[in-house]
Amino acid sequence: MASERVTLTVTDADGDRDVALSSPNRIVWPVDDGDGITKAEYADYAQQVAEPFLAANGHRPVSLERFRDGIEGEGFFSKNPPKGTPDFVEAVTVTYNSGRRHPQIVLTRPSAIVWAVQMNTVVFHPWASLASDTDNPVELRIDLDPQPGTGIVEAVVAAHELRAVLHEAGLEAFIKTSGNRGLHVFCPIVPEWEFLVVRHAVIAAGRELERRMPDRVTMNWWKEERGERIFVDFNQANRDRTMAGAYSPRAKRGAPVSTPIHWDELDEVDPQRFTVRTIPARLAELGDPWAEMQRAPGRIDTLLKWWDRDVENGLGELSFPPEFPKMPGEPPRVQPSKKVAENWD
Repeated sequence: MASERVTLTVTDADGDRDVALSSPNRIVWPVDDGDGITKAEYADYAQQVAEPFLAANGHRPVSLERFRDGIEGEGFFSKNPPKGTPDFVEAVTVTYNSGRRHPQIVLTRPSAIVWAVQMNTVVFHPWASLASDTDNPVELRIDLDPQPGTGIVEAVVAAHELRAVLHEAGLEAFIKTSGNRGLHVFCPIVPEWEFLVVRHAVIAAGRELERRMPDRVTMNWWKEERGERIFVDFNQANRDRTMAGAYSPRAKRGAPVSTPIHWDELDEVDPQRFTVRTIPARLAELGDPWAEMQRAPGRIDTLLKWWDRDVENGLGELSFPPEFPKMPGEPPRVQPSKKVAENWD
């Protein structure tokens, strides 16, 4: 039997566009204390938040994390435009870390977001660079990732100090919840440096934060060395490594949303309050805390000086994710507890 299907009229800048939505009553997110959130409700959310969503995630390569049967089913990632992608959904050819090149989806209008919802996208993972220049990021991104024994309270303390570190480096920091347990700190930057250089700037900032908070923050890539501290995930700054975008839901019960906040909200923040059902009213009341993010992008020159200083003092390259090719200066890819002389030269 054919699935139920409705047609939504979505308002784009160049006029209205009809977008088909199949299975509108399918539950995407179960909710503990009420009716689950349907695909139709999610499509409505996408239209309500389209303007700030596109400001944060649009006009750049994006990976779609899709769940055909709702979040309790199996998920998978889409990077390439799938067969039958409509002409109002754009694409750009990007170079991956392997050197392979391939088209990747780019969202530029509300109808494209609703199309992604129709394709059962739950989480949007945007690149830090724009489609007009995919090699040079327009954002420095730092993921504050709570480790077992820590949580949002500890991440808040680290975020305040990180903001001070970045201010000393001449950068203005913006913050959002991750939609889970952590926090994401973004700094707009001019696109003059490619991903590996920006990664070094992130490492420099993380090392400075770790010096100031050694008992609370760690840069250790290996989990066995992190302890009960906040991990500064420097590898999220790599090419094709992404985190949930601003105003993107997460694949967790209750439909939590990765939400930009004002710094004066941080101490009392409760990420569980930010959901697909609450964000439209929040935006209507408070506006978008990231509305001015790209007003005055900064430079990472100071952070790169810190990187050079640390290299001169014996602190070199750090580990890369396992899917990356072996990188120059990278430590051996073996966890410390398995270190032996023949693979630790």
